[in-house]
Formats: sequence, structure tokens, C-alpha cells
Amino acid sequence: MKGGRDPLDAPGGQSPEGRLSVIALEGIPEVRPGDDLAAMLIAGVRSTAGVLPLAEDDVLVVTQKVVSKAEGAVVDLTAVEPRAEAVAFAERWDRDARQLEVVLREARRIVRMAHGVLITETRHGFICANGGIDASNMGAGSGNVVTLLPADPDASADRIRAAVRSALGVDVPVLISDSFGRPWRWGITDVAIGVSGMMPLDDMRGTPDADGRIMRSTIRATADEIATAAELALGKTGRRPAAIVRGANPTRGEGRIADVLMPREFDLFQ
Repeated sequence: MKGGRDPLDAPGGQSPEGRLSVIALEGIPEVRPGDDLAAMLIAGVRSTAGVLPLAEDDVLVVTQKVVSKAEGAVVDLTAVEPRAEAVAFAERWDRDARQLEVVLREARRIVRMAHGVLITETRHGFICANGGIDASNMGAGSGNVVTLLPADPDASADRIRAAVRSALGVDVPVLISDSFGRPWRWGITDVAIGVSGMMPLDDMRGTPDADGRIMRSTIRATADEIATAAELALGKTGRRPAAIVRGANPTRGEGRIADVLMPREFDLFQ
């Protein structure tokens, strides 16, 4: 393995030493449309103490916000004319009608629109609040600018992975992360919305547990778990948009985020 450390021999998606570390990348400036995000991330890897040398069991997690900004997936709300439905909902629940209009435009379908919450299915197949459209941490445009989800988060991860491999000589998996809510639980947690270089799930069905019993239904959401681990180091207000998660030892492969999306025929809550 490249990167100067010994290969890990634990099964994919399992730390062989029972230890995981997360290192937030430092020194990444405010990202703007058209910026070379991959170059910024590579500079962050080089300048953050303790990151180098990279190894192929590391995972680079990059937040959706900076990917969307760099790719120009940004909407100026001052140019948005909301429809009557958005205006009425906004007035009732103290929301921004312009942002609601953008959510409705981007939605493949509306799952629920009630109690001030708008749940939609995005063009990617994600079910999430506000279609992943976000007004937080927008810098100088705060209040009048929102980001959309990247058009193809897997492709975004592919490009970053290729740039890191070319610059640093190590093929590190890359995840694009975003914050999603969860049914029946308060609070948000980060999940993977784009993946490159690893399998987002570890299917453990048919393998024995620690007692030798064959597992029938266990599928670990490894990419989501790694994304959440990274968020604990990044935070929501620290202006740190990327981290290296070390020791996760993911199952390598050319997985796609569509692999984690449950077909509608398996949805028990429609």
C-alpha cells in the first residue's frame, strides 16, 4: 500500500485496532463559484498537521456546501418569484417564500408539506427536508443566497478523488456529505450523498456474528457512519469543510450513492 503505513487486514468497514481518528483540514478559504475546490483540499491536506502521509484506508469527507458553491449550484433569491402556494405556506409558518419556491422547483415530488416543514424527493432520489436546499453559512450573500445539491455528487467525488490521487499519489476514497433529519427522532446527522472509491454499504447478511449466528438482515451504512464521524470534527460553525477519517478501513470498490437508496416497494411507511 502507498502512503508509508502497513495495510490493514480487518474486514472492510471495520477498524482493525478498534480505533478511529478524524482530522479536520485547516486553512481552506471561503469557496466561491468557479474555485478549484480539489486544489484547495489538496493544499489543506498538505498544510494540516498529522494528515500526511495518506493511506488508502483513509477517507476524505467533503461537505456538500463547498462542493455546491464551487460548482455554481447557487441561487440568488432576489431573482426568485414565488408562486401563490409558496407565499401562503411561508406566511403561515414564518418561512422565506423565495426559498420554498426554489425547493418546489427542484423537487421530483412532494412527500409532505405541513407544520412548516417541506419534505421532498430530490432528483437524485433523496428524501429530505427542503430538498437539501440550504441558506446557512453563505458568507456575504447570507439571507439572499441558497445552495442546491450538486447535480451529480458521485461525479463530484470522482473528480476530487482523481485530483488527490494525481497530486499525492494515494487513491483515497472520497465522500460528499450533507446533514439530513431522521424520522421520529429530533436532530440532524450527516450522511453521504456522493461516493467514490468505496462501497457505501457493507452487506453482512449470510456471515456469522461474534457468537457464530448467521446474520439475516444486517447491512451497515458505512458511508453514512463515516460522514457522521467527520461531522463531529467539522461542526456547523467552524468553517472547516473537509476532514480525513482515518482507520475506518472501508470496503474498496466503485460504489455509487444510488446503492443506498431503498426501492419504493420496500418502503413500509408510504
